[in-house]
Amino acid sequence: MVRSDCQAATKRLSRNLVGFYFYAGIGVGRMVVLNGRDLLSMADLSSAEIQAILELAAEMKAGRAKPRCEKTLGLLFQKASTRTRVSFSVGIFQLGGQVLDLNASVTQVSRGEPMIDTARVLDRYLDIVAIRTFDQKELETFAHYAQIPVINALTDWEHPCQVLADLQTVQEEFGSLKGLTLTYVGDGNNMAHSLMLGAALVGMNVRIASPPDYQPHPDIVAQTKAIAGDRTEVLITTDPQKAAQGSHVIYTDVWASMGQEDLAESRVPIFQPYQVNDELISRADASAIVLHCLPAHREEEITDAVIEGPQSRVWDQAENRLHAQKALMAMLLGAA
Repeated sequence: MVRSDCQAATKRLSRNLVGFYFYAGIGVGRMVVLNGRDLLSMADLSSAEIQAILELAAEMKAGRAKPRCEKTLGLLFQKASTRTRVSFSVGIFQLGGQVLDLNASVTQVSRGEPMIDTARVLDRYLDIVAIRTFDQKELETFAHYAQIPVINALTDWEHPCQVLADLQTVQEEFGSLKGLTLTYVGDGNNMAHSLMLGAALVGMNVRIASPPDYQPHPDIVAQTKAIAGDRTEVLITTDPQKAAQGSHVIYTDVWASMGQEDLAESRVPIFQPYQVNDELISRADASAIVLHCLPAHREEEITDAVIEGPQSRVWDQAENRLHAQKALMAMLLGAA
């Protein structure tokens, strides 16, 4: 077996190990060990694993859990980032580690070094790496050739770390996740993909309202429905009003993602009926909250009145990127 095959086997094995975790003043809880694992997709986690991450994130946010690890995180980013870059950086510092910013302009990646070479080298320097890139396959290739934990910090296919923070925010608001309904309105993009998978995994109903030519990928829809089974609703529709009816969470994202800036203007008339505004919010449950992964184009996908309104939890959601990712790193590094 070559080194990369051994590494892949080790990561698969760790997924099946069951153990205990302990953090100061909290006690002992049973969970599946995440030490050494990757997070490339929301579907890499089970419902119990998501809940364990959220519980640790909540304890860390409250100051009741303080896991420590003197580890080095690499940020290999080929896309712009504010919240992801800062929250990962601050998170590893608060855990007692350090961060190396490995954006393409300061590495040989910008000069065409193959990902399989970069992965095998960084694997011998770093303890963990978060990658933000375009192609999901590129992320998967890196993870195959590296033994250290690899985290998807956003690809064109998924954004699982954002969804961990989203679920933490919803749980803070409602106390639990099971049985709630989350409605996503807008482009059926990477955010929609990870939200669908995450919601199904934790027992939430999920509705996606997108224009006919901009709906989530059929493979993700099929995967989500397989996870949900007959336990929760999975609705894909072109009708945002129908999707919002009685929902507990209304969620949106920009209409043109990174790398699609040249399409932004042409998409405005297509997506205008999918704007999150007061009229759409009025169809949701009276206790509904509004989320946006940011950055927001105010008065396009969401109105200023809604994002600044009483139902908005956007800033709590943004803060929770720090806590959810810090908990994730602590668990992947075996510090919790």
